[in-house]
Amino acid sequence: MQALPGVPFPLAGPLGVPGTAAVAGFAPGDAGGAAADWSDLLTRWTRQSAALVEIHQRYTRCAAEHWIETLRRARGEATGAEAQEASAAADRRFSAPEWRQELHDYLRQSYLLYAGFVNEMIDAAEIEPRAKGRLRFFARQWLDAMSPANFIATNPEVVRLALETQGESLARGLRLLIGDVEKGRISQSDEGAFAVGRNLAATPGDVVFRNELIEVLLYAPQTERVHARPLLVVPPCINKYYVLDLSPENSFVRHAVAAGHTVLVISWRNPDGSLGHLGWDDYLRDGVLEAIDVARKVGRTDRLDLVGFCVGGTLATSALAALAARGEQPAASLTLLTTLLDFTDAGEIGLMIDAQGIAAREAAIGGGGLLEGRELAAVFSTLRANDLVWPYVVNGYLKGRSPAAFDILYWNADSTNLPGPMYCSYVRNMYLENRLCEPGALTMLGERVDLGRIDVPAFVYASRDDHIVPWQSAYRATQLLGGDVRFVLGSSGHIAGVVSPPGGRKRTYWTNEERTADAASWLAGATEQRGSWWPAWIEWLGRLAGEKVTPPDPAAAGFAPLAPAPGEYVRQRAA
Repeated sequence: MQALPGVPFPLAGPLGVPGTAAVAGFAPGDAGGAAADWSDLLTRWTRQSAALVEIHQRYTRCAAEHWIETLRRARGEATGAEAQEASAAADRRFSAPEWRQELHDYLRQSYLLYAGFVNEMIDAAEIEPRAKGRLRFFARQWLDAMSPANFIATNPEVVRLALETQGESLARGLRLLIGDVEKGRISQSDEGAFAVGRNLAATPGDVVFRNELIEVLLYAPQTERVHARPLLVVPPCINKYYVLDLSPENSFVRHAVAAGHTVLVISWRNPDGSLGHLGWDDYLRDGVLEAIDVARKVGRTDRLDLVGFCVGGTLATSALAALAARGEQPAASLTLLTTLLDFTDAGEIGLMIDAQGIAAREAAIGGGGLLEGRELAAVFSTLRANDLVWPYVVNGYLKGRSPAAFDILYWNADSTNLPGPMYCSYVRNMYLENRLCEPGALTMLGERVDLGRIDVPAFVYASRDDHIVPWQSAYRATQLLGGDVRFVLGSSGHIAGVVSPPGGRKRTYWTNEERTADAASWLAGATEQRGSWWPAWIEWLGRLAGEKVTPPDPAAAGFAPLAPAPGEYVRQRAA
C-alpha cells in the first residue's frame, strides 16, 4: 500500500474487499480507462500549477491547524470540541463516543480532511466531464476503503470490543471472513432466516408456462371478481423476480393481487452454459412475447396491462416497440419502474462503460458464454460501498457480529448470470451508443423500433435517490413514448423506492399532472404527497384494467398448472 506524501492514509483497502477492480469487472478495460483519466488529470494539473499549489497549501494549513488543536486538547486547553463532536455524529462510521478521544478524533479528522482535499483537487481539474465523473467514482472507492474505521488498529470500537471479549470478537470475525471467502461474497443478511417459497416469493399461485428461458407464474385470485384485463409483470433479468414478491408485507405482487388484478410474472431462468448463446432478441421473443401470449390466452382477452422494472422495463418497452412496428398493440397500459429508455445519463454504471471495455467483453463472451452473477453483484455493491460493503466488513469481520435478517439484502445476494451475447448487445446498444431512444436506429425481431409508436397510457415511476437509474433520465420516457404519460417520483433508492408498501416506513412521493419538457421544470411544479406511491398506481391502473369479471381458469385456456409458485427457475443459484 502506498501513501501520498504528507498523507497518513494508504491508497488501498484492507482484506481485499471488492473495490475498483470489481467495478472494472463490469466492463474490462475500465481500470485502464481510469488510469488514462488519472494521467490526463496529472498532465493538466501541471498546467494549472497555481490552482494546485493553492489547494495543497490550504490542505497543509488545515492539517497543521488540526494537529495543533489535537495537542491543545491533550493538554486540557479549550478547543472547538463541541463542533467536532457534532461533525463526528454526522458520519455514522464515526458516531460512537470512542471517536471523540484525542488520538482517534485526530485520525478521523485527518481522514475527512484528506478526503475533502482529494475531491477538491478533482473538482478543480479542467477535464472532460465524463473523465471527471470517473475520477470521482474511483476516488470515492479508494477513500471509502481508506477509512480508519475499516482497520482493526485504528477503530476504537473494534479494539474495545476485542478487549471486552478477550479476543473472541476477532475470532468470530475471522470465522465469518473464512465463510464468506468460501462463498465468494460478503454476507449482508442472515441467510438462514429466509427461504424462497417459505417467507419470500410466497404469494400463492402456479407455474402455468415454461420454456428454456422463462417460467410464467399465475397468482391465485384474492377477490371474488377481478379486472377483465390481466396484468403481466416483467422483472429485471439480472436479478431474481421475487424482489417484487418479498416477505408478504413487502410484496408488490401480493398488493396488486389483493387489488383485484389477475397477476402473471415472468421468472427468468438463471442461465448456465447451455444458454450462453442467447441474445437480446431471444429474451424478447422467448421471454416477453411468449409471456404476453400466455397472459392474453389466460385472460381470454386481446390486450393486457404490462409492468416492467429496471432492465425488465427496457425489455418490455422494446418488445412493444417491435410489435408496434408490425401494427400490433397488445398492451392497454404500460407501467415502467425505475427504467432507462434514454441512456444519455446512465448514472455511475454509465461512467464505467467505454468502447474498450465493451470490445474486450465482446471478444470474450460476445459469441457465447456467461457474464457471471457474482461479477454483477460485486459491481452493484461497490456502487454503494459505504452501505453494502464496508459496514459488513467492519461489523462482521472486525466486530464478529453476524448480519441481521433483511429480505431485500437476501435477494440482493441471490445473483443471476447473463448470456454473453445478450449482455454485450444490451450494453453496446443502450449504454454505449444509446440507440433505443433514436427512432429506427435499432432493429429488434426484424423490425425497426420507434418508442413513439407505443401509443398507450403509461405510468412512469422513478426514485429520487436512485444511483442506478437517475430519476431525471427515467423522466425522459415521458418524451419518448407516444401515449399519455403520468410521471411519479418517489423517495429512497433503486430498490427501496419501488418496494414501498403502504402503512410501513415513512415515505413521500411527488406528482405533477403536467408533462413538462424537462425533469427540473416538472419537479418545480410537483406536489409532495405523504405515504406510499402504490395506492396512486393502483387507482390509475384500476381505471384502465376493465370491468370486474369472474377470475379466469388457466386450465380452460390450455395452461394447466405445472408446479406451485414460485417454480423451479427462481431456485437455481448462480455457481
